[in-house]
Order: sequence, then structure tokens, then C-alpha cells
Amino acid sequence: MKILNKTIEFQTKGLFDFIDITDKIKTFVKESQIKNGLINIQILHTSAALIVNENEPLLIEDIKDNLEAVASKTANYRHDDFTKRTVNVCEGECVNGHSHCKAIRLLVNTTLNLIEGMLQLGQWQRVLLVELDQLRKRKIQIQILGL
Repeated sequence: MKILNKTIEFQTKGLFDFIDITDKIKTFVKESQIKNGLINIQILHTSAALIVNENEPLLIEDIKDNLEAVASKTANYRHDDFTKRTVNVCEGECVNGHSHCKAIRLLVNTTLNLIEGMLQLGQWQRVLLVELDQLRKRKIQIQILGL
């Protein structure tokens, strides 16, 4: 069995930036020369996520509306009260409780099959990075296991 890893970085544009990372993943699969196995794609952040879905503009707008409805940016979050919060506070900390609450509804990782050197996705499926916070640099790790 062979195991290969790669970290890829993306600069997002801000809240609800959807970045299609499928082609970068397919390139890594091709470079790996692994024919059959599994690929795990994992985001290394708590205010962004991954989804496997259609990259269709009207659907993306529906997803944005849905996420905003369940975790509105204008709601009050204890996470954003810096007079009380003392854990994991960085210099220049931003108000982003809504981002974390949106992220719990999505995926931190997805595992897909590799068969005969091909990433197995349905006709319209794409792997998308979803930014749920502000403009940020994001890291995604990819690991392929197989033969």
C-alpha cells in the first residue's frame, strides 16, 4: 500500500466564497499514480468547510441563504463577547461566531473512492471549499491511500 500527502492553500475572498477544488484534487490523483484506493480531503479550519455538491450558481445562492437562515451573521453569539471570552483569543480577533455555527452544518472532510486512477464523483458532483468567515488563507490536506 502506498500513502501520499499534499497540502494545498487557497486565498478566499470572504464570506460565502465557494472555490471549486476538484481539478486540483484530480491533478494530485494523477500525479500519485495510485490506481485504486481512497482519497481523504480535509480542511484545517473551524470557520470554513468542504462540501461535495453541484457547482451551479443558483444552487450556491440557495446554500448561502440556507446557511444564513440557520446561523445569521446578525445574531448574538457568546463567542463574540470578548469581555467574557478568554479561550482561543488572538490579537486582532474578529467577530465570527456565525462562521463557526455555519461550519458545524457542513463537512471538515470528505473521503472519496479512486478506481482505475479516477476520482469517483457523480455527474454533477464537485468538491468545494466554502468560506464561512472573512477573507482568509485556507489550508486543505489531501491523503491518498492505495495501490
